[in-house]
Order: sequence, then structure tokens, then C-alpha cells
Amino acid sequence: MVLGIESSCDETGAGLVREGRLLGHAVASSMDEHARFGGVVPEIAARAHVHAAAPVVRAALADAGLAMSDIDAVAVTAGPGLSGALQVGVAAAKGLAYALDVPLYGVHHLAGHVAADTLEHGPLPNPCMVLIVSGGHTSLLLVRDLARDPIVHLGDTLDDAAGECFDKAARVFGLPYPGGPAVDRAAREGDPQAVPFPRPLTTRREHRYTFSFSGLKTAAARWAEEHRAAGRPLPVADGAASLQEAVADVLTRKAVAACTEHGVGTLVVVGGVAANSRVRALAEERCAAAGVELRVPPLRLCTDNGAMIAAVGDLLVRAGAEPAPLDLTVDPSAPLEYASLHPAAPGSYQLAGR
Repeated sequence: MVLGIESSCDETGAGLVREGRLLGHAVASSMDEHARFGGVVPEIAARAHVHAAAPVVRAALADAGLAMSDIDAVAVTAGPGLSGALQVGVAAAKGLAYALDVPLYGVHHLAGHVAADTLEHGPLPNPCMVLIVSGGHTSLLLVRDLARDPIVHLGDTLDDAAGECFDKAARVFGLPYPGGPAVDRAAREGDPQAVPFPRPLTTRREHRYTFSFSGLKTAAARWAEEHRAAGRPLPVADGAASLQEAVADVLTRKAVAACTEHGVGTLVVVGGVAANSRVRALAEERCAAAGVELRVPPLRLCTDNGAMIAAVGDLLVRAGAEPAPLDLTVDPSAPLEYASLHPAAPGSYQLAGR
């Protein structure tokens, strides 16, 4: 029985997984506290994690009908993310692992998003193509054995991630934070062809798997500014629908092309932006046309949660991976190379895990 703890940004999550099956989980969000600032404030997030960590673990155990003594291993997000927020989660996980005398596993946050799909659809095919789209990350990955093999990056974002583009464009459109859900809601009433927003990095072969959404964000801002400068009402729904269409077009076009070029039969789309209705619909349409199986986690597992971290911990335990030392620390900018992430404090003693 693996307990997973997630605290990389503004959600405090705990989940319990045994042999690939999710038994219980709980999430507490501090998003409402950040909304008035238009983005996540690191100090507020860290303080919220301090207050939520213990109650969320208890809630996950109650959801599963289990006791603390049933936990056999603890997995925790060690990076990337907000430094203070990560430290709260790692401190809680280390305390629990020490008190329960069970192994501790450090997990890469993005690997957690990949593993979230296994809780709904079972083991990942080997190999599979993974498109991670979230507030801070947009990556196209070739994944084999998530617990054992290195993760191959075919392309990453050069600047703004897709989620950042939604957040920043939503602000200039006058939509609330978080921008992704707000854009999705507004787009339902709009025309996705109304505004000819650009499709970044879709013409040159050397950038066929690379992403860039800064220019698209700027195009959306200029479109809004031109309307306001001319004294015209801003057609927010059309702008939102057109922006969403541009993002979904770029993401799915590159992902399906990567599947075809590498002979991979399964595309897995994960991360917070995987909850976007147009991204999901266009991915379904293009995967069906290309003969590629599409896997997307349910909405509740797309955003940050502890279940996805427990899923990675479960895979690591079953693969016989080495636990983390109890001097596990955090790496706020950790590159995604392996699912296991065990940074240690410089000059610290390497305490052996059980």
C-alpha cells in the first residue's frame, strides 16, 4: 500500500494505491486564495500546504477505509515546483516514513501526471507517446517502462507552456483566474474560426516537436488591445474559442505526427490542460483518423493530485527500485529524466533507506 503526497503548487494531495489500483484520495486547493492576485503566490501556497497536509492524508485514508498502519511505503513529489511548497510535502512524507518505518520514494511531478493514466486505463503500453500539457510544462515524450527506463524528450516548450498561454490571455480578455477553465467556458459560445491566431512552430521540420506559446499569447493580447483602442466591444467568446482552437491544433498536430513518425500506436495526453474540452475532442478526432489509440485520464486525475504520485511510487515498489535516503530534499527545477527523483542535500549524510 503506497501513500502518495503532492504539494508542488497550490493543491495539497494524498492518494493510496496498491498494485495499480486507486483505493482513496483527497485534494485540498488554495486556488481561491491566489485568485485575487491573478496567479499563485508561493508563500501563500506553502502556508496552505502546512495547514492541509495532515488533514488531506487523513481524508485519503478515510476515503479508502484504511488506517495509518496499513501504509507500506510513502512517495512524495520532490520536484519540480515551488520550493517552499515542495519542502512542506517532503517534510511530511519523511516524517511519516520515519514514524511508520517504511520506505520513502522521491517522485518527479511530471512522471506523476504520466502515471495518473494507469489508474484509469491500466499499465502503459511499451512504448507510448505522452503529451504533457499543464500550467508550467508542455512536453512530448517517448515513454517505455516508466519505472525503469529513461524518458526520451522529443520536444519541449521554448517559452510559455500551453497553460501559461491560457492564463495570460484570459487576463487580457477580462476572464478570471485560473485562465484555462475560464477560456474553455467562454469558448462554448464563440466561433473558433473568428480570429486567425497563429499556429507557432508548425512549418519548419527542425521544430516539428517543439512548442512555443509566447507569440500566440502576444497575438491574443494585441487583438484585445486593438478592439479596446478602437472603442469596439471585445468579442470575448470568439477570442477564447479561436485561442483554444489554436492551442489544441498545435498540440494534437505535433503529438499525432510524432506517433506516426515513430511507429507508436498509443498517445497519452496528461496534465491540467488535458482537461480542456477542445484539446480532448481534437485529439480524439485526429487519433481516430491516424489509427492511434488515445488515452486521457478522467478530469479528476488531470490536475495535480496525490493519487498520481502514489501511482509512481507503486510502480517503483513493484519494479524493485531503490528507496530514497531520509535526507531527501527538493529540486524545484528538476529535469524529467526518470520517474524516480532523489536529490540529496549537499554535504549531507546518505542515510540508507530500508
